[in-house]
Amino acid sequence: MTLTVRPPLLAAVALTGLGLTVPAQAQQASISFFVTSDAHCQALASAAGSTNTNWRAYLSTTEPGGTAGVNARERVGKGPWQNAKGVVVAKSVEDLHSDTANITKQTALTEKGETVSGRGDAVNVHDILTGSDPQGLFSTAGGDTTCGNWTKSGEGSAIVGHHDRAGLKDTRHMNSWNSSHGSRGCSQDALKSSGGAGLLYCFAAN
Repeated sequence: MTLTVRPPLLAAVALTGLGLTVPAQAQQASISFFVTSDAHCQALASAAGSTNTNWRAYLSTTEPGGTAGVNARERVGKGPWQNAKGVVVAKSVEDLHSDTANITKQTALTEKGETVSGRGDAVNVHDILTGSDPQGLFSTAGGDTTCGNWTKSGEGSAIVGHHDRAGLKDTRHMNSWNSSHGSRGCSQDALKSSGGAGLLYCFAAN
């Protein structure tokens, strides 16, 4: 069965593999990253057999001066969404951001239907970049929550979620698929140091 009706949820897209540049304006940079990350989601899905042409990365941004940012939940369509094996992970945006969201290590698969390693495995890459709060909104917590609106590749921090819903403690944040904690930095090495690999969630925005 093709991925047209079974769009994969999680795609292995590395932050450092996106050819990221840093334009003069942060807003231009965030727009550029959205275009690039969406294009990578699209390329991965197409290579896996999907004919859907509207793939989106689940990412939020914040803007300076109190201007409203971009909310990840508003970028990914209305649902429902299935993974590469046809398992429903969420029926709607509301379901996706509720306690009933079916996103776990067993269901958050790559575009090839492969499991992504998590806590307890030899290599843990369960930190998935989102820049979002638990409701899929841009963060108002203060500080850097999006690696400088996805322009930084060194110092900084971005909110990540745990696709395996597991962390150091059994708490709501540690068990969150989209808003667990901030990364230790924005470089690939910094992301790896806390259990990440610069991965993104990719959704078919139906």
